[in-house]
Amino acid sequence: MEKKSYAELERALGLKDAVGIGLGAIIGAGIFVVTGVAAGISGPAFLVSLLLAGIVAAFNALSSAQLAAVYPQSGGTYEYGYRLLNPGLGFSAGWMFLISKLSAGSVVAIGFGSYFYQLVPIGSPLLYSLAAIIILTIANFFGIKKTGYLNLGIVSITVLSLVYLVIQGLPEIDSSNFKPFAPFGLSGIAEATALLFFAFTGYARIATLAEEVKDPKSTIPKAVIITIITAIILYALVSFTAIGVIGTEAMANSTSPLQMVANALANTEIKIIITIGASTAMLGVLLSQILGISRMMLAMGRRKDLFPVFQRVHNKNLVPHIGILITGTLITLLTLFGKFEIILSAAAFTILLYYSITNIAALNQPIKDRRYGQAIPLLGLTGCLTMAFSLDLLVIISGISILLVGFVLRYILHKVY
Repeated sequence: MEKKSYAELERALGLKDAVGIGLGAIIGAGIFVVTGVAAGISGPAFLVSLLLAGIVAAFNALSSAQLAAVYPQSGGTYEYGYRLLNPGLGFSAGWMFLISKLSAGSVVAIGFGSYFYQLVPIGSPLLYSLAAIIILTIANFFGIKKTGYLNLGIVSITVLSLVYLVIQGLPEIDSSNFKPFAPFGLSGIAEATALLFFAFTGYARIATLAEEVKDPKSTIPKAVIITIITAIILYALVSFTAIGVIGTEAMANSTSPLQMVANALANTEIKIIITIGASTAMLGVLLSQILGISRMMLAMGRRKDLFPVFQRVHNKNLVPHIGILITGTLITLLTLFGKFEIILSAAAFTILLYYSITNIAALNQPIKDRRYGQAIPLLGLTGCLTMAFSLDLLVIISGISILLVGFVLRYILHKVY
């Protein structure tokens, strides 16, 4: 067994907490924004795309669960890459995770400000965005158990608002909105599948926080499976309702399709409820990003792939306080000074490579550690690589360039430390 030469985090997350963190990472911009984009790409057939994306995500989720049960340390695929493949692939996974999640963190912070301003039109949306980053960063300092409780409260509000929308919307469905079902053919379904896959990738946050999960060998696989199944069902119900009430053309022409659905319903209070749900969804994702990024920084600091100061753990609260502080600072700067479009566009490619490494690591696990058979990671890897190299060439080049920058930084750090 590997000797621990570093301070460990507190194992305080139970099954309910782990599922809440997974759902908090998944139920965000995907369900409130990306469903509308997917509807424009494939028409009502984006329901098929949703199912296909969910299946590919499930393969990846099972690979993550299988690995996290055996290697329950912070870092997720970064850790698996190092242990089962080689340092280069391990570092690649960690660096790509950081880049994609930092840029996503600023996007959801801006999204929260935009939605919350509709509820309380005082000050400016940017002010609310910055307040959310500061408050959630501070909340992270109080320990994973308290953060888990906060996350469960946020996620519960989001899920209940979506369930309420479905209950109110189902009686108003017009079957003609589902015709023609696949106006853009198989190519539209395939493109929408790649887009919707990213909506499901938050399940891996459970693996990234594995060092803080109680009884990880049992809890993590259960939490990942419950999370992905719940997310697919919720996405499917909400998407079916949205198509039936307003149609895919209206969804595609709106940056907030679920609010359009709410506006179309006779119930006047539903609009406020959905705006509240959208606000808490953005908060949930932002909280999840701060959790995941700071734990990745911790893991990479331990191996000096980032500055060693990131491996510090607070003596009392047992959290990576330096990583949390730097994460909040970086997301604040990105929110203030721009979203870095090149990084955002490259994030799609980098996160697919991240999950490809997850599946390659699962394929390299010893037979005694495998839970689901080799077909699962093989199918997950095939899906990830197919989607990664079907992206625009500029996106691929941008992703590879960002990865090379990471390796230069790593080389310098290893020379210094």
